Amino acid sequence: MKNNEAVIEIQNLVRTYGKTDAVNGLNLRVERGRCYGFFGRNGAGKTTTIKCLLNLLKPTSGSIRVFGVDPARDEVEIKSRLAYVPDQVSFYPWMTVQDTLAYLASFRKHWNRDLEQQLLKQFGLKTSLKSGTLSKGQKTQVALIAAICPEPELLVLDEPTSGLDPIVRRDFIRTVIGAYQDSDPGNRTILVSTHLISEFEGLIDDFTIIDGGREVLTMSADAARQRFQKVYARFTGPLPQLELQDTVVTRRNGCELELVTLDQPEAVLNRLRQPTMDKLESHALSLEEIFVTTLQDKQR
Repeated sequence: MKNNEAVIEIQNLVRTYGKTDAVNGLNLRVERGRCYGFFGRNGAGKTTTIKCLLNLLKPTSGSIRVFGVDPARDEVEIKSRLAYVPDQVSFYPWMTVQDTLAYLASFRKHWNRDLEQQLLKQFGLKTSLKSGTLSKGQKTQVALIAAICPEPELLVLDEPTSGLDPIVRRDFIRTVIGAYQDSDPGNRTILVSTHLISEFEGLIDDFTIIDGGREVLTMSADAARQRFQKVYARFTGPLPQLELQDTVVTRRNGCELELVTLDQPEAVLNRLRQPTMDKLESHALSLEEIFVTTLQDKQR
């Protein structure tokens, strides 16, 4: 893989089930060293895309490259360099947690034992427990440990924290995933599909919103925060008649107006600066608010 080559490159991906297009013409490019958010509602096509990426499903059409090669032709090479945590996790029920981790480690050339012990302690997992007795959250914890300890080049996470309680979830996202990237800056890449967008807010570098199998929006997180602004305006009299392009009005109440900018926030603010302006405030939306706003605007 060349240094300037994307870790993941998906072009015009289509995957159909009968007459249903689960994914329809999707393009996705994930650069090395980035944490990439893949956002969408349930049934939007996220898991289908990930399964095509990992050669667990065969695309109907389109091309996929991971580390510059085809997953269907170079599956072993690709999977030796990545780790995957699916949305539904299962292990051999008769194995203990320790047996399970040892079994999974046997398939890897590298395994960070110190990190394994650190994560077991952080999660409070007893290694003597059998996998068949674990809760959904505990199984997810084991899967996350198994994904992090090989220290892969690419981490693919499909709703990785949905089974964890809020405290463990926050600790994992902030410390574990952050430490994974920090241990080799610029070379560790994450693709995370999640509906818990707010909890990944500080980690996401770039993102794609998908809906109905199609790409709706792809941006860097920083650019999105500049473009999508929540604006509050108050006037001394009735609201003036204004032509405000690329906005979604969220509230009108007497002399008050709240809206969200979809593009060029400064132009919108300039239009609002009328002689009767009493107060004008704006701030960037969170990624979760951007996700909700984008899909609401799509339905208009």
